[in-house]
Amino acid sequence: MSDLQGTTRDQLRAFIERIERLEEEKTALAADIREVYAEAKGMGFDAKTLRTIVRLRKQDVHERQEQEALLATYMVALGMVPEE
Repeated sequence: MSDLQGTTRDQLRAFIERIERLEEEKTALAADIREVYAEAKGMGFDAKTLRTIVRLRKQDVHERQEQEALLATYMVALGMVPEE
């Protein structure tokens, strides 16, 4: 690795530094998100349910509907809800 040209070494260093900055930003954003959930929880909202809603809203509508139908089918099969 010591035979890397100066330009290649500089490019490598630049990539590493960019990644490190992005990792720092990611850590800061994660802390901000935790604070928002804590604030919502302080106002009486359930953080676990909020996380579920955020995850569901990221999904494609058809994918979500398919997942919900499959979940309902499994729950009925396991006797967790009465059959309709």
